[in-house]
Amino acid sequence: MSEFRRILLDGYPALVERHGDELVAGDGRVTAIAEAIHLPPTEPSKIIAVHLNYASRSDEFMTKLPPAPTYFQKPISALNSHGAAVVRPRGCKWLNYEGEIVIVIGRTCRNVSPSEAGDYIAGYSVGNDYGLHDFRDTDAGSMLRVKGSDTLAPVGPGVVTDWDFHGKQIQTRVNGVVK
Repeated sequence: MSEFRRILLDGYPALVERHGDELVAGDGRVTAIAEAIHLPPTEPSKIIAVHLNYASRSDEFMTKLPPAPTYFQKPISALNSHGAAVVRPRGCKWLNYEGEIVIVIGRTCRNVSPSEAGDYIAGYSVGNDYGLHDFRDTDAGSMLRVKGSDTLAPVGPGVVTDWDFHGKQIQTRVNGVVK
């Protein structure tokens, strides 16, 4: 399993591969993980999220899970890097967080069958899906303001290949504290 990250290297974005506690660029330059300034691990053309992707969330809102997954889109400006500050917009008192598995699609696809979907996956990461829950009821039917404000989608620090996420757990941290 390989892990790739994007960092600032000499002031420019660089794709690096993790080797233990070091990050190695294609030209051989080495950076200690502890010293790296992380960028979002990918530069996506879009961010698509699954709505109500786990049963307890549906229970919380006293709704039935839909018979098929439903989705919403986040603007690219919501993307943020691992460890970077999340900016609480003015007027927001309830900033909620949800740890999520991130699937990175590696090439353009449309109308792909479930059996072929894995062929398009470049790798996996983790993210923290923040939401402005002050606006959840007033913006019913639209997730744009609730989930799409700048910095509300930190992802990373890296993308791993060939990861079997089944049966795994992820931890959500807020200000370094496991929640």
